[in-house]
Amino acid sequence: MSYKAEYIWIDGTEPTAKLRSKTRILGDGDALPIWGFDGSSTNQAQGHASDRVLQPVFSCPDPIRGGDDVLVLCEVLNIDMTPHESNTRALLRPVAEKFAGQEPIFGIEQEYTFFDGARPLGFPVGGFPAAQGGYYCGVGADEIFGRDIVEKHLDHCLAAGLSISGINAEVMPGQWEFQVGPVGPLEVSDQLWIARWLLYRTAEDFNVSATLNPKPVKGDWNGAGAHTNFSTKAMREDYRAIISACEALGEGSKPLDHVKNYGAGIDERLTGLHETAPWNEFSYGVSDRGASVRIPWQVEQEGRGVHRGPPPERERGPVRGDPPDRGHLLHRTGEGRPGLRPPDPPAPPSVRPPGPRGPAGAAGGAGAGPVVGRRCPRCDTADRHGPPEAAGQLMVRPDCPGRIRGRSLNLRFRSTR
Repeated sequence: MSYKAEYIWIDGTEPTAKLRSKTRILGDGDALPIWGFDGSSTNQAQGHASDRVLQPVFSCPDPIRGGDDVLVLCEVLNIDMTPHESNTRALLRPVAEKFAGQEPIFGIEQEYTFFDGARPLGFPVGGFPAAQGGYYCGVGADEIFGRDIVEKHLDHCLAAGLSISGINAEVMPGQWEFQVGPVGPLEVSDQLWIARWLLYRTAEDFNVSATLNPKPVKGDWNGAGAHTNFSTKAMREDYRAIISACEALGEGSKPLDHVKNYGAGIDERLTGLHETAPWNEFSYGVSDRGASVRIPWQVEQEGRGVHRGPPPERERGPVRGDPPDRGHLLHRTGEGRPGLRPPDPPAPPSVRPPGPRGPAGAAGGAGAGPVVGRRCPRCDTADRHGPPEAAGQLMVRPDCPGRIRGRSLNLRFRSTR
């Protein structure tokens, strides 16, 4: 018996790459071989030297065709077997291997918008629907558009064995989200691209298109992104590693180094409105959807990343951007930062007088008198941390200047693709 293998790859279209695929028939038991394609038709070669190579890197059951058929995600190589310049997955592989000991995990929240022809699904012909407000996680035919496609896509992803965490309707009509992970950097990248291909292919059967356009409708309508939840083992154990990572992300040109890799049109979505931070400003804060990076309240409260479960082995850590580019950037950003490794044991409690301390000399508890010291993982001060019986615990001061300044992290990056 033969089986069908759908070879899928990312092309070289700029400014935003597209997914391409074609079918190969293989004999029962045959391994997935390398294959080729016409790179001059995918913006990955010129006509006089058009051959490019497809190298299988991830496969899963094909939930649309069923049976023994498979979906095959491929890296694009040149004919000398070196990575093609459009192959960003190749950049991630060695970095992921280098930092595997830090046990990084990612969860990607992919937002997208359905279109019926030239208008978003749910928008009336020649006009606009009611203002945003009731569509997010809504129910009912007057507020929800495309649920049949979304449910079919979810079923397909589960049948393919992808690590899908959930789905929900988003803020604008016809706008939805699915979540992949939390899994490792290569795994989340591969599964996200397969899930995207399945989204487009599923919507095709309903004569509807899906777009990842960051701002599909101009004006007072939410855009769409791919928020990235990220953590290392150290971040899931100690809040200070989270803060160290957040500070590393804000250093020098690093914020813009990330943003410039987030895809075309990022400035149209990251305006500071519609639950976004301005694209050219970096900030972070607890439960702050207007920050570049957001940490869930549970992480702040517990002083570490928290389990999301089930299943129990899947953890939500403290970061929220587009793999594989983003995974590569996050690893590179944290390289050599001691705070991203398990921190040293906290210093024993001590009695300290009040006074200036913390970032930028922020005052902490002036005039409160000596108290039992517990070092705040936010501002590194040791006063007004709670009742004496909590001595030695990591607790965030209620008046912590870090809290006031929004210093926290469940890094939530904003993306377009």
